[in-house]
Order: sequence, then structure tokens, then C-alpha cells
Amino acid sequence: MNNNNQPIAPIFNRLRFVLVGTSHPGNIGAVARAMKTMGFSQLVLVNPRFADALSHPDAIAFASGALDILENARIVGSIEEALSGCHFVASVSARLREFSPPVLSPRAYAEKLGQMDVCAAALVFGSERFGLPNEIVINSNVLINVPANPEYSSLNLAQAVQILAYEVRTQNLEMTLDASIGFQGESASNDQVEGMFSHLEQALVAIDFLDPAQPKKLMPRLRRLFARTQLELEEVNILRGIAKKILDAVRSDRTT
Repeated sequence: MNNNNQPIAPIFNRLRFVLVGTSHPGNIGAVARAMKTMGFSQLVLVNPRFADALSHPDAIAFASGALDILENARIVGSIEEALSGCHFVASVSARLREFSPPVLSPRAYAEKLGQMDVCAAALVFGSERFGLPNEIVINSNVLINVPANPEYSSLNLAQAVQILAYEVRTQNLEMTLDASIGFQGESASNDQVEGMFSHLEQALVAIDFLDPAQPKKLMPRLRRLFARTQLELEEVNILRGIAKKILDAVRSDRTT
């Protein structure tokens, strides 16, 4: 939710990929392809080397079916225009700077972005030859550094985009999955959990799994186990139902 309590768009519609001073149209096409495979569509070019970068034959060839990304991309004359409206800007660079914003890995960035409800965010990538200038990095919120082989850390532009797009997509899908399945029921109260433990303890004693005279640490260990699961009321009722069936079976055996 944003400050007006309105639901915000999915991250795929809020994250823009900004390429600064890109030299080779083929790399722009490859970036478009990398973006589309991960579900992203906002591409902005800042002063590319070729004026026809988006329609260049190499760009079209390397896009390989992601022509819609190229057709809807924008070319602007400044980084300020490219980042207009963005609330969270991340620069991507293999080169660490003496003065820079906090440095994050791609995964840490994706996790941080997933926790935010900004209306627009940007990932900024530099040119193939020179990378990003210091002034862009310094004015970013974070600097992303891919933990590549220190002896050969140079990534192709499209590879870097693919890594970031993948991490953000994976994080988004995990959050969506967590929100749609799993522990979504009513949380069990402390009294309900305590009642379940008492019931379970009776059942374990009844089947001679727990010796009341020498309980050791069985019940504390079970408490620790269940404490990690954040039990729901329905789950507590299931466990109590199991305990009841155990006790009923034991009583039945003793009366026959």
C-alpha cells in the first residue's frame, strides 16, 4: 500500500531498467530479451551511442522476440529525466567506490525492494567500456555488486540485467506464494496451544512414549519444535484430534 492506502502495481510494472551510454545496439536488444524473460518491460536509454539504437538491426536481432520492449523503450538526454518519479535508485557496478551508498548483493537488493512499497524504482547500468560515473553512483540509494569471480568480474551488460531481473522476480514470486498459501488461518492463542500440549502429553504417556517419572526434555523439545511453526487454530485442533484418537484407542484396548 502507498501513503494514500491504495494498492500499488506489481513490481514488474514499477521497476525500470536504465542503460547509460550504451555503446552496442546488440547489447540493448539482449537486455530487452533478458527483461522480457523475467516479466519486466520498462527500458530507458540515456544517451546511447547510436541515435537509432532501438531500431538498429543488431538490437532487433539480439532482442529475439522481445521487440515490444524495444518499441516501448524511451531514449532520454539525462539521468535526471530517466529517473524522474523514482523513489529508490540502485546503481549496478563491478567496481566499488571509496564514497558510495550501501553496497548490496543482487539477492539482498531484491529482498530489500520486496519490503518496500515505492511507486517506482530503477536499476541503473553503465556503458560497456566505462561503467557508471561516480556522480550517478553517489546519488543512488544503493550500489549493487555482483559477487563474481574476483579474478574476472566483468559481466556482459545483458548478463548483469538478467541476474538482477531474475533475483527480483524470484523474490516477488516467493512473496506472492507466501501470501497465497501456507499459514493463512487464525493463529492459535497461548491458551489453545497449552491445551494442545496438555492433551498431547496425556496421549504420549498413554502409549508409554513419555515416562512421567523420567520425562527428560521431551515436552520442552516438542514446545521448541512447535514454537518454530507459529501454529494456527486449525492445526492445534488437528493435533488434539490425533491425541484424542490415541487416548480412545488405548482406553478401548484396556477395556477389552
